[in-house]
Amino acid sequence: MRVTPAIVALLVATAAQAGEVEVHLRRIDDLKAVAATVESVHETSARARLGGTVNSLATDEGRRVEAGQRLATIADVKLAPQIGGADARIKSLEAERDLAATELQRASDLFDKGAGTKMRLDAARTRLEVAERAIASARAERSVLAERTGEGAVLAPANGRVLKVHVTEGSVVLPGDVIATIAVENYALRLALPERHARFIKVGDTVLVGARALAATDQGLRPGTVRKVYPRIENGRVTADVEVDGLGDFFVGERVPVHVSTGSRDAYIIPPEAVTRRFGLDTVHLRSGTEVVVQTGQITEGGVEILSGLRDGDVVTW
Repeated sequence: MRVTPAIVALLVATAAQAGEVEVHLRRIDDLKAVAATVESVHETSARARLGGTVNSLATDEGRRVEAGQRLATIADVKLAPQIGGADARIKSLEAERDLAATELQRASDLFDKGAGTKMRLDAARTRLEVAERAIASARAERSVLAERTGEGAVLAPANGRVLKVHVTEGSVVLPGDVIATIAVENYALRLALPERHARFIKVGDTVLVGARALAATDQGLRPGTVRKVYPRIENGRVTADVEVDGLGDFFVGERVPVHVSTGSRDAYIIPPEAVTRRFGLDTVHLRSGTEVVVQTGQITEGGVEILSGLRDGDVVTW
C-alpha cells in the first residue's frame, strides 16, 4: 500500500494523542510564594585564649573549616622572657639542691663518726627536701607558661564555614576576643509570613522550594519540611525554619523562593504535557477536536492549574 503524506500526518496526530483526562474541580492547596533566606541554624565563635598580637591568619571569609583546625596564631612577647626567667630560677634551685645534698652527706659522715649532732643532720636533711620541693614548684610554673604559649593557637570549635574574620594580622587582642564567626554545617531556610497566615503553618508541613537565583541550571521545585515555627510575631510577621537537602553550597543570606500552603481552594488540574504553548498562548486540545486557549496558574504535584478556558466535564487530549 502506498503511504501518502495525509496518512503520515494522521498517524503522527494519532500517536501524539497519547492520553486524555476529564476535567473536574478538585481541592488543592493555595500556595503563597515568599522569599526565604539561607541561615545557619547555629553560629559559633572562635575566640582568643591568650592576649597578645595576631601573628598569622590561616583562614578567610567563606572557607570551610573543620573542628580543631588552626585559624590564627597569637603571640605574647612577654612569655618568652618569662620562660627564660623560669629556666634560670630552676637552674639556681638545682644548684642549691646540690649544695644541700653535699651538706647532708657531710653531716651524715660526721654523725657516723660521733663528731656531729643529730640536730645538724636533721637540719641538712630538711634543707635538701625544701630545695627539691622548690625545684618541683618552679618546673610546674614553667609548664604553665609553656602551656600558655600553646594557647596562642586559635582553633575552630566546630565544622562549618567562616562567615566573618574580625581581626587582621598585627591586631592586638585580649583573652576572650572573637577572632572569627563560624556558621556550623547545619543550614535552614528562614522565611517570614504575614501574621494572617500564621494559623496555616505548623511544624511538619511540607513546602515547595524553588530554584536558587545563583544556580547554573533550573532545578525545579523541591520539597522541604517546616522544622520550627517561632512563637514570636515581629513586625507583623511570623518566622519559620524550613529544612531542605542540598543547602551546603548556598551562600548564607541567599534568598530562595518558597511556596507555602495558606489554605485550600477548588481548581481544574491537568497534566502539564497537555498544555501546548504557541505564539505566546497556552492551548489545550479537547476530544471534540476543539483547540482552546487557557490561562495557567500554579504548578502542583498533580499537574498545572487552569484558571480559565475549561469547563467542568471537558475531556482534554494530548
